[in-house]
Amino acid sequence: MNKKLGTVIALTGIATFTIHMINRVQFSVSTVKNNLGCPNNKYYEWRFGKIRYTKKGTGTPLLLLHDLTAGSSGFEFSAIVDSLAEKHEVYTIDFLGYGLSDKPNITYTNYLYVQSIIDFIKNVIGKKTSIIATGDAAPIAVMACHNDGEVIDKMLFINPQSINKLNQVPSKQTKLLKFLIDTPIIGTFLYNMLTRKESFRKNFEEEYFYNSSAVTDEILSNYVEASHVPDFNAKFSFASYVCRYMNANIIHALKEIDHSMYILYGEMKDDIDTIVDNYVYFNQSIETFSIPDTKQLCHLESPDLVIEQINILL
Repeated sequence: MNKKLGTVIALTGIATFTIHMINRVQFSVSTVKNNLGCPNNKYYEWRFGKIRYTKKGTGTPLLLLHDLTAGSSGFEFSAIVDSLAEKHEVYTIDFLGYGLSDKPNITYTNYLYVQSIIDFIKNVIGKKTSIIATGDAAPIAVMACHNDGEVIDKMLFINPQSINKLNQVPSKQTKLLKFLIDTPIIGTFLYNMLTRKESFRKNFEEEYFYNSSAVTDEILSNYVEASHVPDFNAKFSFASYVCRYMNANIIHALKEIDHSMYILYGEMKDDIDTIVDNYVYFNQSIETFSIPDTKQLCHLESPDLVIEQINILL
């Protein structure tokens, strides 16, 4: 009996050590290219950690807010930021828990990001600012504007998250999943399996881009790196995201906002007509514009068409 128990313990130890080494190799391989590092990176010392940002151009201030899916970062706007900087003072940030920003072991919520955006505008930009926000960042912009409308000018949402999905709250199952992902070795291994290059390629080819041939190795490498730099800590924001802790009911705020709001959407994105119609239903002043032959990340897939539309609106 003791011999069998010893064997089980030994095998468990070996398996744990093996998984740990696989995790370490995965992080090393994913970050070796240092794609996200650049001399223009600056850091805002916020109360929960450093927020990485860049500043480019002159003119009216414009803040770019990336999506909250795994691997997201300011790189999402790389194809349009130079064009935007011709007319605007453009700020691109990595949300806390993403990209090169700090990734503390906390539960990430909509309210956390709302406060970070308001503080960033007040303490770094220092002027009333327009916002471009993608996907799940759109609700953050809505709530920030509702909380402190004096610091925000116009808002443009690119394929905003479904209002129905935003109403979903953490359940017993998602809370258990978050606990699993947060665990040191097994949770990290699970996170690594979900953020491999092959996983991102599948996401881009099926959900993010309409034209799969436009998915380049550079794009995939940046998403892989953003999800693993500097180590496993990005899994904490990922856990909060997939387990619905970042969701927030924005209907009341959306109804009360009287700022100029626009929606750009990928014409080929699944259920996008219903999603857009729901936003307009709760605020009929929202103007909507489609980008043909694109899906979720139309500004990365078809930047020229997106810039053309943004220049008209902002």
